[in-house]
Amino acid sequence: MTSVRLTDLAHGGGCGCKLAPSVLQQLLANKPAAMPFAGLLVGTESSDDAAVWQVDERTCVIATTDFFMPVVDDPYDFGRIAAANALSDVYAMGGKPIMALAILGMPLDKMDVETVRAILAGGEAICARAGIPIAGGHSIDSAEPIYGLAAVGLCAPADVRRNSGAQAGDALILTKGIGVGIYSAAFKKQVLSADAYEEMLASTTLLNRIGHELAKDADVHAITDVTGFGLLGHGLEMARGSGVRIRIEQTRIPFFTQAEPLAEAGYITGASKRNWNSYSDGVALPADLPDWRRALLTDPQTSGGLLVACKPERAEAIRAMIEAAGYPRASIIGAATAGASGIEVI
Repeated sequence: MTSVRLTDLAHGGGCGCKLAPSVLQQLLANKPAAMPFAGLLVGTESSDDAAVWQVDERTCVIATTDFFMPVVDDPYDFGRIAAANALSDVYAMGGKPIMALAILGMPLDKMDVETVRAILAGGEAICARAGIPIAGGHSIDSAEPIYGLAAVGLCAPADVRRNSGAQAGDALILTKGIGVGIYSAAFKKQVLSADAYEEMLASTTLLNRIGHELAKDADVHAITDVTGFGLLGHGLEMARGSGVRIRIEQTRIPFFTQAEPLAEAGYITGASKRNWNSYSDGVALPADLPDWRRALLTDPQTSGGLLVACKPERAEAIRAMIEAAGYPRASIIGAATAGASGIEVI
C-alpha cells in the first residue's frame, strides 16, 4: 500500500471538524431546558464541556466523548493529540479521569494496519501519562480516519466547575497558547517550520490536568477548555452562561510564536470563518481590527488550554501556580464585568 498523508484523507482536521456553533444550536433547539433526573448536575441544558452525574454526597461521575480527523500526518502524534483533547473535558469540569474507551473509524483500503496501530499507541501513551487504562472501545470502517476517546472521570460535588460560574470582577486566565488552527492550516500546505510543529505538538499533547487542582480552590469560580469554537466562542459561552460581560485584552493573549505572521499571510481555517459567522452578534471588536487578527481570536484550538475565571485578588498567584505546574504560556488575558452578556475585545 502506498504511503499517504493522513491529513489528505480528511476534509478537515482536529477540533476544526466541529459543527459550527450556530448549527449545533439548531440541532439542540428542541431539547428540554431541564431533564427529570435529579442526579444529572450538568447535561445538555448548557454549553458545558461534559456531563456530570452525582452518585452520592461525595462522588460525581463525569462523562464525555471527543473524536476527530487527523490534524497532523504522524499517526502516533495524531493519537496523542486526540487522546489529550478528549481527556481535557474531564479536567475542565474539575475531575480526574479514571478510564477511557477508544473510538476508531479507519479507511482500511487506504491505510495499512501499522499506521492504525501507531494511532492507537499514541492514544495509549497519553492515557498512560494520565494514569488511566483504555479499557475497550469500538471501531468501524469509515471513509475518513477518525480517532478519539469516550472518557470517564470522578470528582467531589463541591469541585465541579461549570463554564457558567464566572462572577463580575473575576480575572480570566488562559493556560495555553493560541494558534493551533493557524498552524494546522500551514501544516496542510506544507509551509509550517519544524520548530513551529514542535511548538504545536508540545501544546496539544500537554494534559490539562491542572483543572483538577484548580477546582479544589474556592476562589476559582468557572473553568472551560478552549477548543473548536476558538477563544471568542468558548469565552462567549462562559459570558452568556454566567450572565457577565467579558473583556479580553489582545496584547495579553499568548499566541504561538508564528501564529500572527502566518495568519496575516492567509493560513486560516474554514472553521475560523464559520465560528465568526455563528457568534459575531455577541462580540464587540475594535473597528480597525484586521480580518486576520479576528481569525486568531476565532481560531479553532485542538487540545487547547483552559479558560479560568477566578477571584481577582488571587489571579496572579493562581497564574503563577499554573505556570509552575508546567504551563509556561499561562496568562491573565482579561476580566469579567457586570453588564449585558457578551465579549468585548480591546
